[in-house]
Amino acid sequence: MEVLAGQKHKHLEFTLVAVSELSSPSVPPPSTPVIARFSADSGVAELRFRQDSGFIDGFNVNLGTAQLFKLGPLKSLCISGSSDSNKEKSFARGVTVLFRNEEESRDFHSAFEQWQNEDVTQGMHLPNGAISDVKSKFDNKIEPSSAKMYFHYYGQLLHQQNMLQDYVRTGTYYAAVIENRADFTGRVVVDVGAGSGILSLFAAQAGAKHVYAVEASEMAEYARKLIAGNPSLGQRITVIKGKVEEVKLPEKADILISEPMGTLLVNERMLESYIIARDRFLVPKGKMFPSVGRIHMAPFSDEYLFVEIANKTLFWQQQNYYGVDLTALHGSAFQGYFSQPVVDAFDPRLLVSPPMSHVIDFNEAKEEDLYEIDIPLKFVASVGTRVHGLACWFDVLFNGSTVQRWLTTAPGAPTTHWYQIRCVLSQPIYVMTGQEITGQLHMVAHNAQSYTINLTLSAKMWGPGAEQGGIIQSSSCKLHLKEPYYRMSQPQPYTTAQDQQPLQLLQPQDIPIHTDDLEEPKLLQQPLENSGALLQ
Repeated sequence: MEVLAGQKHKHLEFTLVAVSELSSPSVPPPSTPVIARFSADSGVAELRFRQDSGFIDGFNVNLGTAQLFKLGPLKSLCISGSSDSNKEKSFARGVTVLFRNEEESRDFHSAFEQWQNEDVTQGMHLPNGAISDVKSKFDNKIEPSSAKMYFHYYGQLLHQQNMLQDYVRTGTYYAAVIENRADFTGRVVVDVGAGSGILSLFAAQAGAKHVYAVEASEMAEYARKLIAGNPSLGQRITVIKGKVEEVKLPEKADILISEPMGTLLVNERMLESYIIARDRFLVPKGKMFPSVGRIHMAPFSDEYLFVEIANKTLFWQQQNYYGVDLTALHGSAFQGYFSQPVVDAFDPRLLVSPPMSHVIDFNEAKEEDLYEIDIPLKFVASVGTRVHGLACWFDVLFNGSTVQRWLTTAPGAPTTHWYQIRCVLSQPIYVMTGQEITGQLHMVAHNAQSYTINLTLSAKMWGPGAEQGGIIQSSSCKLHLKEPYYRMSQPQPYTTAQDQQPLQLLQPQDIPIHTDDLEEPKLLQQPLENSGALLQ
């Protein structure tokens, strides 16, 4: 592959084994190689093929109207078409392209996409703030009003300060980078959603060759100031204002670093942007910091919390509020309060069983995998109690070559600005020690950059005759992850007797990264009569 750049002209060349028209019969590869040349000399991005000293007639491809398909590891098909302002686009011919090896095939496909988007016309060194005017995946799936509020929020220094002062978060990132200098020294790094630029500065401290800090909000301007204030590091950092789905980078990255985690790991849907950045910018087998995320779940019992939420609806039970009967809205208010996930730091002794986990490998996951997440649940109660819902938290792994570090938001661990989250059932279920609890956590992404959560928890029959019985209790709820009840500042009134033994939680390193999926609980098709009713 050869790149030639100048002030007025630039082209990119690949050496191929052969090219041929799709309609032509198969012929042996020519004795001399074929050169594929991307160029924009006339102001239009095009692909041409030449052999010996001249271009092959009739093989010009207008990249604005062409598509490229992979037929095999070393063979691709380029469909060339023409557009007319009064007609739909029609594709007139196809050219098969044969490559020397798989790496050149991947590079060719990447170059094809880049030239289609005209990023080559920007030059090999981007100025700070270069973005594309092409409508991206982000714009197609996210509601504009949600995006506007999101970028406005993260464009304010006070919110960046809140995250920077989360010393568990910031300190873990710093340690993960500095302790793994070998991964960063002399490498190109892309900071996805750079915010204040703090992670870019960490990467530069660790010896990165160059860091591209990509930030879509107005925080990019503050990042430039902060980086300029650290000139010994800033000379190796370029701030690019724009979305990772749209920006153009002059080179591939050896490492991606980002803080894409939201409440319950997936809220705000930035993980999808992290994966898109991986596909667009990361070299094959490049590293991601973090590389794995896990959602941990366990049923909990918390009578205080349940009563607190239920009591909020008492207002709507008034029959004479300035002469108005409010009770018609009590049911809707009750449902509304229980549709809010609770964000706070709770005592791990409230957990009813050991947790289970759902693993997302950022190196392998597809963007579409995060559109809908379905997690079968199965627990065994450690105590007999009322189960009020499902508690969730997450951790992420920085899989460095030298040191592996976990950032955890688990209950009982040092508190982070993510806290933990609890999905509270409006109708609790009762369990005995050793009783099996099954269910489903189903999360569906929506265009307001969050998820709708559907939770079901059920308790199977316990004791003699259980084999013939079915589900005796089941409770479900629908929650809106974007509209939580922030309870972080509320006092925690829980007390424990001296002889009460706390539930032993698993530490992040105790849970294997790659876990086998639990079998989906098989519920009887015809449960016992009145099995949906709760015990009173």
